[in-house]
Amino acid sequence: MGARYDYIIVGGGSAGCVVATRLVRDHGARVLLVEAGRRDGHPLMRMPAAFVKLLDRGTYVTRHETTPQAQLGGRVHQIPQARVLGGGSTVNGMVYMRGRPSDYDEWNATVGGGWGYADILPHFRAQEDNDHFFNAAHGTGGPLKVSDVRHTCETSRIFVKTLQGMGHRYNPDFNSGEQRGVGFMQTTIDRDGRRSSATTAFLSQVMRDPRLTVLSETTVTRVLFDGRRAIGVEVAQGGRRETLHADREIILAAGAYVSPKLLMLSGIGPADQLRAHGIEVLVDAPGVGENLQDHHEVPVIAQAQPGFGYFHGDTGLRMLANGLQYVLFGTGPVNSIGCDVCAYVNPDRDAADESVEPSLQFYCIPAVYLDRDVTPIADVPGVTLHSCLVRPKARGTVRLRSADPFALPLVDPNYLGHPDDMRLSVAGLRFARRVFQAAPMRDIYLRELLPGADVVSDEALAAHCRRTVKTNYHPVGTCRMGRDGDPMAVLTPDLRVRGVEGLRVVDASFFPNLVCGNTNAPVLAAADRAVAVMMGETRPAPTEEGVTA
Repeated sequence: MGARYDYIIVGGGSAGCVVATRLVRDHGARVLLVEAGRRDGHPLMRMPAAFVKLLDRGTYVTRHETTPQAQLGGRVHQIPQARVLGGGSTVNGMVYMRGRPSDYDEWNATVGGGWGYADILPHFRAQEDNDHFFNAAHGTGGPLKVSDVRHTCETSRIFVKTLQGMGHRYNPDFNSGEQRGVGFMQTTIDRDGRRSSATTAFLSQVMRDPRLTVLSETTVTRVLFDGRRAIGVEVAQGGRRETLHADREIILAAGAYVSPKLLMLSGIGPADQLRAHGIEVLVDAPGVGENLQDHHEVPVIAQAQPGFGYFHGDTGLRMLANGLQYVLFGTGPVNSIGCDVCAYVNPDRDAADESVEPSLQFYCIPAVYLDRDVTPIADVPGVTLHSCLVRPKARGTVRLRSADPFALPLVDPNYLGHPDDMRLSVAGLRFARRVFQAAPMRDIYLRELLPGADVVSDEALAAHCRRTVKTNYHPVGTCRMGRDGDPMAVLTPDLRVRGVEGLRVVDASFFPNLVCGNTNAPVLAAADRAVAVMMGETRPAPTEEGVTA
C-alpha cells in the first residue's frame, strides 16, 4: 500500500470500472481502484436470471433503510444498492435502456454545453457491440455486449400484443431516439447467454496491467486535503487504517448515496449539517446530498391461468431443471431477466395522442412480484404490471447519520412527495386494469389480487400507492453538475468539485435529472464521456450511415 498513484478512484461500480479502464488503457495512468465490496467471482453473477438471488444476498448489496416517510404514513422501506466489484452492472436486471434525447439536451441546458444527446451518443455507440443493430444510434465491435432477451415467456408476448390492440405502436428499439410504444427490452447479455458487466466488458481489459491496482473489501473513510487540494484518501481494510496518495486527482464513483456521504465526511457539504456532526467545514456546499431522484413504481397484481409465467421457476426441482438446461444447452428460462418487455405510455391520454412525451415506463412481470416489506399475497401463477414514473417531480435528500464513516447515510427518497407524482401513479393503476381487461391478456386473467377489485376510488388507490411504492433502483442527482453561479451545483460541467482542486465525482450522482429509462447504460456512457472531458479528448460523431466520420 506504500505505492503512489496518478489517480485514486473510489468505487468499483459501473462508472469506476469505465474510468479506470480508460485512464490505464488510453492514457497510461497509474490507477488505484478502491471497492468496499467483494470481487465479482460468484458463478450466479454470470447467469441472467440469477440476479434475483443476488439481490436477496446481503453479501453483495447494502440495504439502505429509508427515513420514515411522512407522505407514506411513516413507512420505512429498504433500497438495495450493489456492494461488489462492477457495482449495479454485476447484480442488476441487465436492461440496456438509454433514455430519450431530450433528457441529455436538458442536461446540456443545465450546465451550458458539452452534455447534450449529440455529445453523449458517440460514447454509447463506441461502447456497444449490438447483436443486430448498426446504425446512427447503435454501434458494433465495442466491449459491452447488447442483445435482445434470449428467452421470453408467453405472458410477455401477450402483453406486447395487448398493448398493440389498445392502440399503442410496436417499438422494435427503445434506444433509437424514440421511446413511445411497446416492445422487448435490450439487455447487457452476450451471445453465450452470460452477463456483460462493467468488469467483464471494461475492467477485464486492464486487470493484468501493472499500472492498475484494485483493492476490494476496502472502505474509503474520507478524502485527504493539503489546503484545498485533494491529495489522497484514508482507507480501512481488515481493521487497519492507512492513507493512500494520488499525484493527480481523486475521483469519487461510489454512487448517489455514498459519494455525497464521502464529500460531507471530508468537510464538503451544507455547513450547518457538518458542524452538527462535529466535522470541520472545508467548503460550504449546500447542494451536496440534495436533488435526490429515483424511479419508483406501484403494482397491480393478478392471478393468471395455470401454466403462464415463471411460477416457482426459481425453486425446487423446476429451478434445478432450468439450471441444467442452461448449463447443458444455453437455453431456457435462466436466459430471461424476469421482465422482458415494457411500454412507454401516457396513462391518462389516448394512445394516439403524441403531443407530449410518455410519463410512465410500464413493466410486465410474469409472476406475483411484491416488495418484501408489503404484506404477502397468494402464492399462485400471476402477472404483475408495474407503472414506473419516468420523471418524478418530488426531490429527496441524502444526509449524514453521524460522523462515523461506517454508518449508513440517511436516505429520504420522498417517493410520491409531489401531487403530480401521485396523480400519475393512480392513473397508472387504472391503466393496468384496462390492460388486464383487454384481449388477449384477459384470456389468461383470473382475478385481481392487489389492490383488489373493491379498491376503486382515487383515495383508496392513492392509499395502495403509499403502501406499495418501491424503488426501481435508479438513484441519481445528489452531487449534480451545473453552471457557474448556480448555488446548488456541486460540480462544474467537467465534474470538478467546486471550491477544491484535484477532486471530481463521476457516477450517477452528477446527473442533473433522471433519464427516462434504466440508468446503467447512461452511467457507462457518461463515465466514458467524463474521461473524454477530463483528458481533453475529441470523439467523432456518427454519420447517418451508422459509421464514424
